[in-house]
Amino acid sequence: MNYDKDKYKIWDWKNPAILHWIINPGLVINELILGQTIPKVMLIEREGKKPFYQRSLIPCPHCGEQHSGLKYSARNKTATKNWFGFYCDNCKGIIPVQRNITSIIILSITFPVWGWFKKSIKQKWLDKQPERYKNLDLDIIEIEKNNTTRNWLKSGLYFGVFMFLCMVIIYPLIRGKEITLEDIMIGIPLWIIGGLAWGLTMKWWMNKKGKEKKALNS
Repeated sequence: MNYDKDKYKIWDWKNPAILHWIINPGLVINELILGQTIPKVMLIEREGKKPFYQRSLIPCPHCGEQHSGLKYSARNKTATKNWFGFYCDNCKGIIPVQRNITSIIILSITFPVWGWFKKSIKQKWLDKQPERYKNLDLDIIEIEKNNTTRNWLKSGLYFGVFMFLCMVIIYPLIRGKEITLEDIMIGIPLWIIGGLAWGLTMKWWMNKKGKEKKALNS
């Protein structure tokens, strides 16, 4: 589909944020277990004082509807369980998502196990989607400063703990490597700092405002 590049920034696989989703092996848990995904195409309004999360749109390639990013958010309990893509409640279609490379490898290797049931699993998932998208809260709410601080700290710590468990405990076990006390002692502060840095980056990113609208010539 063609989009107005003067009005929107168009994010696809070439954007660093989406590219990070594709190549980061740690996100395989988010994608395969939690069903947390990222759309193949996102539109970001260039102008306006609204923060990023209020300027992000997810277009449906089937009907052309541009969904607010808030529709697929933790607030509405729709940020997860999107294993097959994002559900479009306008045309009942599925909006394609980017796939993590590690997820693709795991799904390919295990396809002989789950491939036989793919159609039935997908249909059961699709049947549940209309109910999930009833009574959504899409109102724009200004978040208090204290709540914002708590949110990024909590998100950062959760991310740090998650990455510590994956990279220091789970990944070495899968590879048959020994987990040493030194690995743990280095990993704890490393991933706490990394998690807080990630949370702070997300806070800045999600609250980043667009450009001021240009004044019309009289």
